[in-house]
Amino acid sequence: MRIAILGGDGFVGWPTALHLSALGHEIHIVDNLSRRWIDTELGVQSLTPMDSIQERCRIWQQETGEKLHFHLLNLATEYDRLRGWLAEHRPEAIIHFAEQRAAPYSMKTDRHKVYTVNNNVSATHNLLAALVETGIDAHLVHLGTMGVYGYSTVGAPIPEGYLDVSVETPSGAKGLEILYPTRPGSVYHMTKSLDQILFQFYAQNDGLRITDLHQGIVWGTHTDQTRRHEQLINRFDYDGDYGTVLNRFLIQAAIGYPLTVHGTGGQTRAFIHLQDSVRCVELALSDAPKRGERVKIFNQMTETHRVRDLAEMIAKMTGARVAYLPNPRKEADENELLVKNDQFLGLGLKPITLAEGLLAEVVDVAKKYAHRIDRSRVPAVSAWTKDIAQRVEHDPEGKRLRSVS
Repeated sequence: MRIAILGGDGFVGWPTALHLSALGHEIHIVDNLSRRWIDTELGVQSLTPMDSIQERCRIWQQETGEKLHFHLLNLATEYDRLRGWLAEHRPEAIIHFAEQRAAPYSMKTDRHKVYTVNNNVSATHNLLAALVETGIDAHLVHLGTMGVYGYSTVGAPIPEGYLDVSVETPSGAKGLEILYPTRPGSVYHMTKSLDQILFQFYAQNDGLRITDLHQGIVWGTHTDQTRRHEQLINRFDYDGDYGTVLNRFLIQAAIGYPLTVHGTGGQTRAFIHLQDSVRCVELALSDAPKRGERVKIFNQMTETHRVRDLAEMIAKMTGARVAYLPNPRKEADENELLVKNDQFLGLGLKPITLAEGLLAEVVDVAKKYAHRIDRSRVPAVSAWTKDIAQRVEHDPEGKRLRSVS
């Protein structure tokens, strides 16, 4: 199958490209390399050293004989080029990762909020409009987030996308199926909520075949494919804007940094291992909706954990110290999170759950590349509001000189 992977240079996009290429698909990576520019903006780098996308593609072909095609293109700003590219290459499936993916980055300043909305929403809408215009009947698989649901709960499991409700009418109660109500907790999560509405419209109006994956927090470093050569290694973010919570804890433990738990640590989050994430994309491709069907929605996660429980588990495993800090996010101190993921289990997913061996593997990677870590970039300091910004802790290690007078 000819597959376009939009955002294929990214944290999940790159291992997905390798995974699907290894299965024999013709892979076209389409990316504007913006994530690399954001590294430059933030003054931080991936923990793992990353070659250029062209060199990574060359190494993959050297190791496997399979070619990865790379195309430099900005989906959000180059609509005519995107439409032309689709008309020329006519992919049979499209995997859409091409969005700014970090909630903290989306909340840093007004400029970051505007960029995130313009980039994410325009990229998605440009893609949908171009598919209609070119008449390409490709299966579109989009990587969304569990965060569209928010982190409040009514005590019932979150269904996979749709909710059956009863509406009172003059003639009595009537059943209705609606999208599960969103309650985004950041500008980034809001853009993913807007994506859902765009997908619903284009599926019902133009018959586009769309699958939306509501993914949990990804952890881990390697997949079977990224292990094949050191230059194929995936990017690994540890900073306060892009590092995911479990990976950050493991890196902090590896370098003797306090495990930074914000607020009470009572926030419950959904998690998935990187290897399961790419496997879920493969499974979703194999279960495409038919033209005219509603958007297919999967909850792409395998387990839920409280943040403080993860920190205590890693502290016990590594001897690290846990530091409880003010929370830069505007969110409830405690929440429950019950989630259904029956569809992926039904398609044959055998989840990789938190295991000491895999956790230790991440710590080993962190120790190997510890010389690349800038400790000043570890704290999470992007605040959700100006009031919250006043109490954000910038020095969890307590190394700043303090007045004694």
